[in-house]
Amino acid sequence: MSVESIDIISMVANAGLMVQLVLALLFIFSVTSWAIIVIKYRYLRRAYKESVIFIDYFWKTRDFSAAFARSKRLDFSPLARVFRIGYAELKNLGPSSGHQEAGFSGAGLDNVKRALRRAINTEVTIMTQMVPFLATTGNTTPFIGLFGTVWGIMNSFHGIGQRGSASLAVVAPGISEALIATAAGLAVAIPAVIAFNYFMHRIRILETELQSFSSDFLNIVERDWKRTKGDG
Repeated sequence: MSVESIDIISMVANAGLMVQLVLALLFIFSVTSWAIIVIKYRYLRRAYKESVIFIDYFWKTRDFSAAFARSKRLDFSPLARVFRIGYAELKNLGPSSGHQEAGFSGAGLDNVKRALRRAINTEVTIMTQMVPFLATTGNTTPFIGLFGTVWGIMNSFHGIGQRGSASLAVVAPGISEALIATAAGLAVAIPAVIAFNYFMHRIRILETELQSFSSDFLNIVERDWKRTKGDG
């Protein structure tokens, strides 16, 4: 163990009760934030990977039934789940052949649009779960650390008043112990803010892909309905 780590442990051990409580709270924030970072990173990475697989397969086949069967094997893809909901709503409107619906109508198209919109909102909600906690961590932990520092410095000055001495040897230990809280608050906040911005960027990209796919899906359905209606 290095001298620096021994010094930090010693300063934490010698800090006042309030500073130690602040450090314990920051530790809880840190552990929770890193758990969320790991979970969301793995989830979004797999969501991206499976969505690419699904969209490539969808545009190669252009067959709703085959795409539906393929989508059921892609549990992490939000695109696949949105497609399944849209396709299920389409199937409820009437007998199908490929992706042409015999009993389709303008009202039926509105039902599909609403189902897709609800599905997209649900997927965005799932993707953003727990992510706001990172923003909360980034916004609050520096102030929590600062509170611990201010409290520790107040105790140090109170000790100076009791001892009647303001020498550096008297002031420095208490202040250095108190400043650990500010450093800890920043150490917790910085990764949380970076992770929050990264995840929100990735989620916005996926949300855009969902909106684009939904529009393409509806265009295919509407085009086939108009062609079928014209033939009829």
